[in-house]
Amino acid sequence: MYISLLQGTLTIQADGVCTTALAAVLMLIGGWLKGRSRLLRQYCLPAPVIGGFLAMFLVFAGHQTGTVHFQFDTQFQLPFMLSFFTAVGMGAKLSSFTSGVNKGGRLLLTYWLVTAVLSLCQNIIGLVVGRLVHLAPAYALLASAISMLGGHGAAGAYGSTFLQMGYPASMEVGASAATFGLIAAVMAGGPLGRFLIEKYHLHSEDEPESSPVLPAKRNLNRLLVAKMDVIENITVILICMCLGTCFSEIVGYFLKMPFPSYVGAMLMGVAVRNLNEKFHWFVFNESLVDTFGEIMLNLYLSIVLMTLKIWEMAGIFGEVLLIVLLQMVFVLLACYFVVFRVLGSNYDAAIMCAGLCGHGLGAVPSAMVNMTTLTEQYGMSRKAFLIVPVVGSCLADIAYQPHTLLFIKLFVKNLN
Repeated sequence: MYISLLQGTLTIQADGVCTTALAAVLMLIGGWLKGRSRLLRQYCLPAPVIGGFLAMFLVFAGHQTGTVHFQFDTQFQLPFMLSFFTAVGMGAKLSSFTSGVNKGGRLLLTYWLVTAVLSLCQNIIGLVVGRLVHLAPAYALLASAISMLGGHGAAGAYGSTFLQMGYPASMEVGASAATFGLIAAVMAGGPLGRFLIEKYHLHSEDEPESSPVLPAKRNLNRLLVAKMDVIENITVILICMCLGTCFSEIVGYFLKMPFPSYVGAMLMGVAVRNLNEKFHWFVFNESLVDTFGEIMLNLYLSIVLMTLKIWEMAGIFGEVLLIVLLQMVFVLLACYFVVFRVLGSNYDAAIMCAGLCGHGLGAVPSAMVNMTTLTEQYGMSRKAFLIVPVVGSCLADIAYQPHTLLFIKLFVKNLN
């Protein structure tokens, strides 16, 4: 960590290790506050979100007052995300995933179609409201499915295109809308899922698997075996991350488009876990893998929130912000009144609604933290943890991009 005084501003530059350490501290602070606040527990707000918000607003205050400037190194952000999705994949025992493959396939297809319709409605809302408030269609679309469903990556990609077409504020609008969507996603998804579960008295149907328990007696040889089990499980996770990344690159090469690395890692985790069920390469410890994945996700989300530059939203507190707020209201109402019932009106449907709020407003990691927070309290939903990331990470792009490109062709003019 480096501390210096540049042009009268205190500058704190944290390397990757210090940034991760701070993220861990924020995670603990968030957990401490949640444990002492009935309101935070009641609405299922994740601990890293609570701590991350505190850091985010401190960074914002320092920037606005010009007293302190923070620079964070996010080099470990991607490995943390890959670790979590690998752990999710390794937690999927296909033999108990569904009683029939066809039923699971229909549910995935239904969720994908729901996501497609949702994205279409988001674009229509953006264009209609934009026209009413005299906002250029390019900016209206950037505040719609592009940023809500596509996240920061799509906002940057489309923003660059609109910038070349003569819309100077495209990058700022896209980044700001995606940032606000990310915040809304983690704030709204958990409470919505909790409300559905409590209102309809829903319960998890997944049976927890038994995990090896360390012996109470301090037998050295048995403790050494237990330690080796830990090392084996973590090693397998790392290998799956490596192989999954390579797999994603290969798939992306043949598809002629980027394929998310965390999807490859998750699929590799699924494959290794279920092959191990047959060949017994190592002693799989579900409790250890789940805990490891949860820690990685919390660290990832802490880093994401503490490094958000919310002052980039300063220029959109007007027409664009109005569109983003309406997008949030629409997604919440759609999930509560329609999506929950279409997906089956059961516990899995409630968890998937929380996930849809996550990647329908922010990003796939937002969906995962929403679902993780709920399942920690109410029970696991393997269907949700397999379907939501697959649809949210790659199938959603297939769903929203065609009509988005059509709307751009029909309504956005090239100003150059």
